[in-house]
Order: sequence, then C-alpha cells, then structure tokens
Amino acid sequence: MTTVIYIGTAGWSLPRHARDAFPAAGSNLASYARVFNCTEINSTFRKSHRASTYTRWAQSVPEDFRFSVKLPKVITHERGLAGAESAIARFVDEIGPLHHKLGCLLLQLPPGLAFDEAIADSFLAALRVAYSGPVAVEPRHASWAQPAAEALLRRYHCDAVWADPVVIRLAPRKTPGLAYFRLHGHPHVYSSSYSAAFIRDMAGRLSAAAASSDVWCVFDNTAQGAAVTNAISLQRSLSS
Repeated sequence: MTTVIYIGTAGWSLPRHARDAFPAAGSNLASYARVFNCTEINSTFRKSHRASTYTRWAQSVPEDFRFSVKLPKVITHERGLAGAESAIARFVDEIGPLHHKLGCLLLQLPPGLAFDEAIADSFLAALRVAYSGPVAVEPRHASWAQPAAEALLRRYHCDAVWADPVVIRLAPRKTPGLAYFRLHGHPHVYSSSYSAAFIRDMAGRLSAAAASSDVWCVFDNTAQGAAVTNAISLQRSLSS
C-alpha cells in the first residue's frame, strides 16, 4: 500500500523570518503550497466561506496538495454534536468546491464536551451520510478515553488525533486508515517552538505510522511563526 505523509501548518501565513524559504511569486497560499503538501483550514470554525473562495484556494495549489477543514463551532461547541444533521449537510456542501483536494475533516471537540454514546453515535451516523472521506477527531474531555468511545470511532472509520500537549490519549485505530498529529506548541500552547529532539522523535513517529496509513502532521504553534520553521525542520528530518 502506498501511503503519503502530509506536513503543513494551521493556515498558510508566512512569517517574515521564513519568507526566504518560499517562492516570491503568487499568493501566500500558492507560495506556501510550493513547499508544503497540506494545510489545515481553521477559519471554517468561526465563519462560512463562499464557493468562489474554496474554488480559488483549490486552484492555487498543486494537484497532490490536500486541505484539512475544521468543522464549525455551531456543530461542535454550540450544539455539542446534538441535532446537527442540517448543519453538517450545509457544511459539507459548502466545502464541495475543494473537490479531490479536500483531504480530511477535523472534528475538534470542546474541553467540556463529555462522551455521550447516543449523541456521538447519532452525530457520526449523520456525518457519514454526508461525507465518506477521512475524519480526524480531537476529543478534549477525559471521558472519551474509554473503550466505548474508541469502538464508536472505529465503527465510523474515524481516527483519534495525536495531539501535543496531551489532553487525553485515545488508542490509534487497529486498521489502516489515517494518522493525524496536531502539534499546538509546548510548553506554551500556540506559540512555543519545538526542539530539534522533539522534531527527530516526530519524524520517527510519522515514518512508523506511514507503514499502514496516510499521515498528517499539522503544526498549530503559529502565534510567533514557529509552525513554519518547525514544519520545514520536520521535512528535512524525514528526508535525511
């Protein structure tokens, strides 16, 4: 089985200190996509985008580039996954113009959302009616670290995010699928840069996961521009 390792950042902002690593021509996204092969669209958490915006983004990147798209807060934080069928359908329709460049959906749950098997089951069933592709789930309440939650994710072919810093750690899927790593920065979330030793360790984790799955590694420590330099360092570590 041929697998792909996707490395990128949350968004495609290019900090001044890293500009020399990117081509000058074209939009920020076009320049970014000449270096990285994926990105995470987080703006969808707070607002909708026009179809023309998704079309423009898809046309700005190479054929093998992929987008991960975060589900809206109205689904995850306001509704708490309950009664979200129509919101799911609208969202999946909205991002449709990404076509085959839509690589994954990201479902990041609020820290206060405890596992409720009936609600989660109903939500994932509705999600799978609307969307059949890869789904990465990042629960942040300790109640999700139980066999019933892990079994439910497996049943709907969803994959638990491996996040740093660790909030809870769910078991990885036992079948080939998706391995999704989200690196938020440590010790200061969203701003700290990762050490060379951490980057080397991540390269080993990604290589091991790629034996059976497509792998995504998204750096979310964007506040001080560390995400881009960390992602470039990880690319180099994997190729050395």
